Amino acid sequence: MSATFDLNERPDYDEILQKIADYVLTYEITSEEAWKTARFCLMDTLGCGLLALRFPECTKHLGPIVEGTMVPHGARVPGTSFRLDPVKAAWDIGCIVRWLDYNDTWLAAEWGHPSDNLGAILAVADHLSQKQVAEGKEPLTMHSVLEAMIMAHEIQGVLALENSFNRVGLDHVVLVKVASTAVSAKLMGANREQMLSALSHAWVDGQSLRTYRHAPNAGSRKSWAAGDATSRAVRLADIAMRGEMGIPSALTAPQWGFYDVLFSKTNKDQKLKPEDKRQFSLPQEFGSYVMENILFKISFPAEFHAQTAAEAAVKLHPEVKDRLDEVDKIVITTHESAIRIISKVGKLANAADRDHCLQYMTAVPLIFGNLTAEHYEDDFHEAHPIIDSLRDKMEVVEDERYTREYLEDDKRSIANAVQVFFKDGSNTDKVAVEYPIGHRRRRKEGMPLLEEKFRNNLATRFPGQRCDQIDRVCKDQQSLEKIPVQQFVGLFSI
Repeated sequence: MSATFDLNERPDYDEILQKIADYVLTYEITSEEAWKTARFCLMDTLGCGLLALRFPECTKHLGPIVEGTMVPHGARVPGTSFRLDPVKAAWDIGCIVRWLDYNDTWLAAEWGHPSDNLGAILAVADHLSQKQVAEGKEPLTMHSVLEAMIMAHEIQGVLALENSFNRVGLDHVVLVKVASTAVSAKLMGANREQMLSALSHAWVDGQSLRTYRHAPNAGSRKSWAAGDATSRAVRLADIAMRGEMGIPSALTAPQWGFYDVLFSKTNKDQKLKPEDKRQFSLPQEFGSYVMENILFKISFPAEFHAQTAAEAAVKLHPEVKDRLDEVDKIVITTHESAIRIISKVGKLANAADRDHCLQYMTAVPLIFGNLTAEHYEDDFHEAHPIIDSLRDKMEVVEDERYTREYLEDDKRSIANAVQVFFKDGSNTDKVAVEYPIGHRRRRKEGMPLLEEKFRNNLATRFPGQRCDQIDRVCKDQQSLEKIPVQQFVGLFSI
């Protein structure tokens, strides 16, 4: 009787891990557009976090695990008085940033919100900068924060271009964890071996399922899942910095690696045929492409696939608002990803369910001419049954061109069209919006509005003089990059 044995020759680190590590440790960012866009991204992301502090369902999660805990050089959570260890601070910052679904977006084979990584970046940088000053060393500057943001965006976004985690049931926050682990380790001073170890542990970690984003289980976990991922990333980077060995073939190990366990088609006996195996595709080298092309949510706190539908609905509002009782049907023309992710019929159970429903996010601006975070709350929904009445009259259809151009490199549109038909046989024009105002193609139009959004969000938390001070610092690229991290974060502390 013959025996089989596992070949116990420790391999070199998987190629993908090495590419990420070498990018983070050696790449020099020279794109002025990337640096400038990162500044806008920092402003917008922090503003989204400040706005979320108005919602008790968010703030109930914040603060130390053990009340009264004192942390030397604790990382601050913007808009609060909390000083926390970097692991919990990353959780809290990531939570407030993502809570309202209002921060930036990346759409490809996989979706996600690369500014989620700021939770880890800011927590680690603030703590380290304070610690270095206390030791008589030079602090980190905001240049390091912006650099880490560009790199985290790039790692998450390039991995998302052709690799669909949602199609195997995994949530996109796996990419937040990986990207945040890499840049956190760099901020901590990792060498190449430590960086590779940290990245391997991020992939070996158990990964979140997408079920909390979809009917019938959609709920508020989707609002703190990214914070949880950034928190775990900081922990894994710290573990690696303490000398923990890595898992070199975390992705490629037969039967036990990420590819075979979580990324490939399987059957009940776990024997994979060659044609069922999947591995990551990297269509381009890491650089600064993702930050340059990032999508901002400027007008609406809504899942990005619905941004153009909401914009079209706002345009139709004057024509429809006085004829709501006469509506016979509403046709939403969209792309395949929107249908797969956010097209929902039936009862919507909570705010998190509503801000991921294409029909709801179209109905509200048709009726009210706008879409805000408050429009998703239970009391608002219950007070306006007309919303569900219009939802029941909606038809969602796919335009194959919209689906195709959503994935084309030179377009990456996120198109929707809305048309309203009335009972007397009349109808509105079909209003189509192919590129949302936060798209790279609309930067000139969008950035002044993004700055206005930032100022408005600042005003929800700080007095006018502090708002002016923060605004001045953030508007000047060179001054922002030079300011020590602990001074910058201090501007956002209460």
